[in-house]
Order: sequence, then structure tokens, then C-alpha cells
Amino acid sequence: MTEDLNTRVSNAAQGITPQTRPDERRRFLGSLRERVLVRMTNTEVQDPKLTKLFLLHFKDYTGYNILINGNLHDNFVDQVETYCSKYEIAFTIVNNETAKTGPNDSAILVVAPTAINKMRIEIDQVYPPEMPKTQLSNTNPKKAGFWHRLFHGDN
Repeated sequence: MTEDLNTRVSNAAQGITPQTRPDERRRFLGSLRERVLVRMTNTEVQDPKLTKLFLLHFKDYTGYNILINGNLHDNFVDQVETYCSKYEIAFTIVNNETAKTGPNDSAILVVAPTAINKMRIEIDQVYPPEMPKTQLSNTNPKKAGFWHRLFHGDN
């Protein structure tokens, strides 16, 4: 116990502080999950529908910071940087050991400076795709009443 305390005091004197939740920081490009508003994985960046959805809601990211995986070499990343300049949104390109290229690793994150604790952060959960109008009109078809079915059949 005292050895641990002495080590901690000497580390603090040298300016070495322990990092909070290092596994979580590796997964979210150096940030914490509690700060993430929207997340796109390396696989989702390849989907044109999801990239269009992300760019469509770009005005929603005002006041946030966008973290971009520096190992991505994609036209979409260039578009995100252009939109950040256009809407004056801060962005950071992350090129350290947290920027991984696996299919489920983070490609782009929209993060807040403090905790916002959103339950759903994936792009398709935050902005669900709209249903076509034909499906919306057929979701609650009017059912025939008892007397109509009795006298007219189940047509």
C-alpha cells in the first residue's frame, strides 16, 4: 500500500498521470464513449447512403469536435474536412495507435467537450433512414368492421 502510494506521488511529481479508461480511449480515437454524439466505423464510411446521411446532418455538429481516423484514405474524409471548414467545426486527424483500420474500428467520431451520455451513437441509430411514403401510407390499413365482414365476406 505504501509502495503504491510512494510510486503514485513520485509519478505525480514528474508529471506522469495515469490515463483514465485506456481501453475505451483506444476504441474511440482517444476520446471517451460518454462524449460521442455520432460514430461511423471503417465499414460504414464505405456505404454511400450512410456517408450522405452523415453529411446531410452536418449542421447538427456545430459546437462539437470531429475526430477523423488518419489511416483512412477516402474521398469521404476529404468531404468531411471541406464541410468542417464550411461550417466552422473543429476537427482533428488522429494518427496515433488508436487509429486502427479494422472493419468495426472508429473512422469518424463527433464528440462533445464534456459528457453527453447518449445511448445510441451509431450513425444509423442516431439518424434512422426514412421509410418510403408508400410504406408509410400502408402501415395502418383500415380494417373492415364486423358487420361489413359478416355481410360482404372477407374480401
